[in-house]
Amino acid sequence: MSLEAETKSFVSKFEYSDEDVNKAVKEFLRQMGEGLEKDGTSLSQIPTYVTAVPNGTEKGLYMAVDLGGTNFRVCSIQLNGDTTFNLTYTKVAIPKDLMVAKTAKELFAFLAKQVELFLVTHHGDHFERHVRRRLTVSSPDGFKDENVFRLGFTFSFPVQQVGINKGTLIRWTKGFDIPDAVGKDVCALLQTEIDKLHLPVKVAALVNDTVGTLMARSYTSPGKTGAVLGAIFGTGTNGAYVEKLSNLKKPLTGEYDNSTGDMVINTEWGSFDNQLNVLPNTSWDIELDKTSVNPGIQMYEKRVSGMFLGEILRLAILDLLKNPKVAFFKDENSSSNDWKSTTHIAPNSSIYEQWGIDTAIMSVAAADNTPELSILRQELESTLSVYSPAHDDAQAFKAIAGAVARRAARLAAVAIAAIVLQTGKLIDPESKDEPIDIGVDGSLVEHYPYFRDMITETLRVIDGVGEEGAKRIRIGVAKDGSGVGAALIALVAAGMEKNTSTADYFRELRSSAPVTLTSVMEDDAVDE
Repeated sequence: MSLEAETKSFVSKFEYSDEDVNKAVKEFLRQMGEGLEKDGTSLSQIPTYVTAVPNGTEKGLYMAVDLGGTNFRVCSIQLNGDTTFNLTYTKVAIPKDLMVAKTAKELFAFLAKQVELFLVTHHGDHFERHVRRRLTVSSPDGFKDENVFRLGFTFSFPVQQVGINKGTLIRWTKGFDIPDAVGKDVCALLQTEIDKLHLPVKVAALVNDTVGTLMARSYTSPGKTGAVLGAIFGTGTNGAYVEKLSNLKKPLTGEYDNSTGDMVINTEWGSFDNQLNVLPNTSWDIELDKTSVNPGIQMYEKRVSGMFLGEILRLAILDLLKNPKVAFFKDENSSSNDWKSTTHIAPNSSIYEQWGIDTAIMSVAAADNTPELSILRQELESTLSVYSPAHDDAQAFKAIAGAVARRAARLAAVAIAAIVLQTGKLIDPESKDEPIDIGVDGSLVEHYPYFRDMITETLRVIDGVGEEGAKRIRIGVAKDGSGVGAALIALVAAGMEKNTSTADYFRELRSSAPVTLTSVMEDDAVDE
């Protein structure tokens, strides 16, 4: 069999038809509904306790910190009230010994110290003026509200969230292992160490980076109602959207502002259809899942996210290489190679190693439209140690890589369409002709050529969306959900604090005034 014919056969295995797409949208909607009713479902549908999105007019100076892995980032964000902002940040590596510290205090004290250093460096005047909290009985927290930075805490580890600034750590990942912190409120752990340093900072919100993406997009590209969905299509994939509170049937344990009638839901859609009711399942998908660290789960993510696409491609390429009847990355002699050489794969080529093909080379393949595919061929040499690849080899590689990516884009459209349909925006007479805004972030939507175009192309064939609906869906990149988005959630949290019944608070204050005043005086004595 010729290489061209075998390549077409491989490509066809990644086809995901219009009919398949429509079946998947219906199943996604069904699993969304299931997740809104109860826990323990494929789509977790986690309430975030964020009940409003910004509209671009918000102003103020807010802080954000991001513990996403081996680095810790501290930011301040000046919201200018005109959809623009100014961002200042520092980043520091987490010392390896603190990643496995004996107590949570050691890690969180280090994080609080970085917040202090950031304030001294970038907000010295504010820090000097308010380094000691101004004690007052007019605020439950014992200091004047206007003197305090509200901080959004992006904490990218599994957490059970029970309030906008409350969440207990379920388990560590990414090389961290501090058993003492498991089961504890991570916001409280950070606040305790901040308070010990007498910093004018309140941890106002616990932030998921996908929710942050939604908030950042709403602020920078506002419509009448703001963005409806924030989505990540990068190393991993996830989405957060605005849901009607009336559709959320499972119990909510924490406090939240119900005046908006909405709540942002973190879908955790990477685990959509773990049962494989509608997801495609080639032999290479099966092999990838079997050898992964979490077989049987995150099945949608394993077909869509950048972390896995390169490995799917590698497994397919490896099968093509093993076919003795096909001349792929091998030549009988130099006459069959347009570079008048013979193709050679180094024995230590990463093609032979699990995770050995980075998804980045798929972007190179898609972008290379040169007549001889010379850019891709150079990349095959430099990154995969495939020397003197022929034009036919590069064409086959490009075609299979493109098929893997196109399937991912069509699956991405399934999630986007299902959420747009769930919101009812396409049939709402009040939002007729208004754009439906989607904020996206991640390497696939940023760097893979035409990934967003392939999503839009797929949206057109989805029942209930169609050509006209697809025209209204506006997909735009929203950068820095863990920074700007976190700050915006801190802003929403500050607004929720102000909306808390003042009468209730003062009633409580009057009933406990002697105790409160005593504790204030004791605190003051300690400060001295």
